Amino acid sequence: MPIRTAGFRIAKILGIPIYLDATWLLIFGLITYTLAMDFRQMHPQWTPTEHWSLGILTSLLFFASVLFHELAHSVVALHYQIPVHSITLFLFGGIARIGREPSKPIQEFNIAVAGPLASILLAGAFGAMTLLFPSAQMVGALAKILGGSNFILAVFNLAPGFPLDGGRIFRAIVWGITKDFSRATLIAGSSGRVVAYALMAIGGYEAFYKNDWYSGLWLGVIGLYLLNAAQQSIAQMTIRDALAGLHASDVMSHEVPTIEGHITLEEYGAEVLRTGRRCHLVLSGDRLVGMMNVHTLNSVPREQWANNSVQSAMIPRDKIQWTSPDEPLLKLLERLLTADINQMPVVSGAADQAPQIVGMVTRDSILRVMQTHSELASQFSGK
Repeated sequence: MPIRTAGFRIAKILGIPIYLDATWLLIFGLITYTLAMDFRQMHPQWTPTEHWSLGILTSLLFFASVLFHELAHSVVALHYQIPVHSITLFLFGGIARIGREPSKPIQEFNIAVAGPLASILLAGAFGAMTLLFPSAQMVGALAKILGGSNFILAVFNLAPGFPLDGGRIFRAIVWGITKDFSRATLIAGSSGRVVAYALMAIGGYEAFYKNDWYSGLWLGVIGLYLLNAAQQSIAQMTIRDALAGLHASDVMSHEVPTIEGHITLEEYGAEVLRTGRRCHLVLSGDRLVGMMNVHTLNSVPREQWANNSVQSAMIPRDKIQWTSPDEPLLKLLERLLTADINQMPVVSGAADQAPQIVGMVTRDSILRVMQTHSELASQFSGK
């Protein structure tokens, strides 16, 4: 399932950082316990140490299989010069976070299908091992479970529900037919919601009618996750459409408020309350020395405002993040969100000239564009 990053880093493969999300520890422990109990029931002649050792090893190899699945996506993405920022193993398996969407339907198709093909390859390899080792032996028992789990992993991911691999394959096909990426994403997102609701319905049936609360709850949780992921994908597509073709210069404010660095934080707070402006460039005389905003102000304890100047708390000039008038608005929004900042000065000037601050872009100004686009789109669609 090519989105997300979090957790702690455990390795780097093919230049791609590998992370473990905190939720992975939960599912790893649950799977290990379940396998150990299954091995104890199926092979009572083994010792408890053997039951638990094989349970741990099988769990580790299963998640190694999930990682192999995600690496298959990543290798194909890298082949198309699409950067892969990270791979994260978490509660529901794994996610490869790629830097951008594929530019052609065939690229989307090949990236998506690579994961299930890798899982089928592993299923075949472990299946072949069962022919060499009987299931009564530890290697045979391990191979039997891993062969089956990789086959299930491949089949489940081929379900035509976005953002599962099957949903991405479906989007690639629709994209190729309609030549419209946005329309294909909306159709695939709808299929994702159908699959999510189906999983939740099956989960409810398993829990209430078959009294299998474990399977029912698990299917329901997976369904909720897929529903949320599908809705996020549709929301991201709406944002792409709203900001397509727009640049920083289209939404920037030409008014760039400034403040003197020697005033106290108390005085700066009063200025913010008086004018409602949440961000100021900080000057020392005529020289730009930094930037000050409400977030930075609030990071200083309230009782220290009277005794500290703006210059002592501001973001220094060399730490300010800038944008240019021609930076695409979608890319700029991604930078604002990644850096967790609300505004960015717009700088103009050739390489051989002193750069000049010509405006300011804020998250609010971008959100207003998106809101207006949404309102107009609903008006047009209603006609």
